[in-house]
Amino acid sequence: MATTEALKAPAAATGAAPLLKVRGLEAWYGESHVLHGIDFDVAPGEVVTLLGRNGAGKTTTLKSIMGVIGKRKGSVVLEGKETIALPSRSIARLGIGFVPEERGIYSSLSVEENLMLPPQVRPGGLSLDAIFTLFPNIKERLKSQGTKLSGGEQQMLAIGRILRTGAHLLLLDEPTEGLAPVIIEQIGRTIAKLKQEGFTIILVEQNFRFAQTVADRHYVVEQGKVIDMIPNAELDANIDKLHRYLGV
Repeated sequence: MATTEALKAPAAATGAAPLLKVRGLEAWYGESHVLHGIDFDVAPGEVVTLLGRNGAGKTTTLKSIMGVIGKRKGSVVLEGKETIALPSRSIARLGIGFVPEERGIYSSLSVEENLMLPPQVRPGGLSLDAIFTLFPNIKERLKSQGTKLSGGEQQMLAIGRILRTGAHLLLLDEPTEGLAPVIIEQIGRTIAKLKQEGFTIILVEQNFRFAQTVADRHYVVEQGKVIDMIPNAELDANIDKLHRYLGV
């Protein structure tokens, strides 16, 4: 099991302070205690994944960072600012954008209305032209009803509208779930492009082969704790261990 000091190492090695530092994060759904002390760091410009079996606490970790869970405690520090006591609307204004697995596309709104719905929370959000360059399908469907899009197009729309807001830390929950291979490749190219543009991304992903194509490091979550960290360059050498973690 990786120690907290080991999880600090990547950011320390670059000489940069972590963009996000999570320590002792606990969370509950009602009386159900789901997270039991999550610890990890994310350096500026990194793509990291949270890997683990279903029910391990990966999605709950994203929701807890975003503040959209009923009860949480511990420490979540973004750019030196403690956020654990802040409401989700204030956390969003610090520059965190969350794309949930269910995508949250409003059926009563057009694609254009869905895209323009979230307010800009910080300077530096992508322009519509930049979003359409990433996702040309969206430009072609602006007047369509949001839920008339394919699953892949809905995922593009969900990511695109967060990019408008000025968020620089993106939390993506299962972005490739249920998508065709050609769309998964497009999502992968998009994540690589966003990394080049300086975005920092935390990715929950069941498909670790996809995660291997985009991530710098992989945190393994089990029973509400981070139990290991595997650098992407060492993933193949640790594949048997990863299979044991994931029950593959």
